[in-house]
Amino acid sequence: MEYVQVLAPTIVVALIFWFVIRALFRVDRNERLAEAEVERRSHAQDSPSAPTARDSSNESSE
Repeated sequence: MEYVQVLAPTIVVALIFWFVIRALFRVDRNERLAEAEVERRSHAQDSPSAPTARDSSNESSE
């Protein structure tokens, strides 16, 4: 039982550290996705007449 008492604080701190790092990575990933979406919308508004990859692939198959 001594081992559990000795290792418990280390395990608890490690789990807290893991949850914090996991949360930071998720926040960073979501922020990057949101920023990419904003940039995509911005580029779409700047050049609405520019052909997209989907449009150009349809033209080549005709």
